[in-house]
Amino acid sequence: MSRTNFDQLLEAGVHFGHLKRKWNPAMAPYIFMERNGIHIIDLHKTVAKVDEAADALKNIAKAGKKILFVATKKQAKQIVADLATSVNMPYVIERWPGGMLTNFPTIRKAVKKMTTIDKMMTDGTFDNMSKREKLQVSRQRAKLEKNLGSIADLNRLPSALFVVDVMKEQIAVLEAQRLGIPVFAMVDTNSDPNQVDFVIPANDDASKSIEIIISTLCAAIQEGLEERKVEKADSNAAADSDEKAEAPVKRERRGKAKKELIQKDDAEAIKAKVASKYIKEDED
Repeated sequence: MSRTNFDQLLEAGVHFGHLKRKWNPAMAPYIFMERNGIHIIDLHKTVAKVDEAADALKNIAKAGKKILFVATKKQAKQIVADLATSVNMPYVIERWPGGMLTNFPTIRKAVKKMTTIDKMMTDGTFDNMSKREKLQVSRQRAKLEKNLGSIADLNRLPSALFVVDVMKEQIAVLEAQRLGIPVFAMVDTNSDPNQVDFVIPANDDASKSIEIIISTLCAAIQEGLEERKVEKADSNAAADSDEKAEAPVKRERRGKAKKELIQKDDAEAIKAKVASKYIKEDED
């Protein structure tokens, strides 16, 4: 069963592409027709591609790995922030920090700087600063929070990148390609699908279109997280039952060892007694 259907996508306007003169010929396999000078996306292919991407993202989440969502265009920002947060995934909705992936250690240093400022505010260091220094530090903290707050928990490179607009997020896509990180993306008729590993042909300008695609993918991610939780609980329960099953065996082994030790001690005591008897007889 598909995670979404033709009618839902049609209602959300997912099928509207760009003007014919702005098209990228590489998108031809995903275009159904042209109407009034605008390309219409083949929604049957979109349904199939959404399912394919959703299954892959579900497996990534199930493995306990992170997916980084990227959408800096106005109509996608809040949607991505809300949906990515709901599945506890990092996201970038402000300007893409150059080198975010290719120079990841530097980005981590900036995130740590934010943590250091927070510590200063709680340990009293901040109170001893002048009014001007406080203002500078507060501004720096606010800037870091705006640009990097949403990736504060990203301790290692993400295992996948989800992009709303391939052309607008070109730098992010190139960085992911360079590092071999798979790219999932909503690809409109004016974009190049060859840059993307998991292409979802869709209108990347309308907020309804963006929301239906991302919410479907996030539902799949949530499934992966839930399955991971269940598997973890099952493995812990199995480990506990194994431990309980082994407990009587361990007790028996301990009892046996203790018995052998007592017997050994008794044997040593008898030997000592006999030896002392013979020594005494020799002395006599």
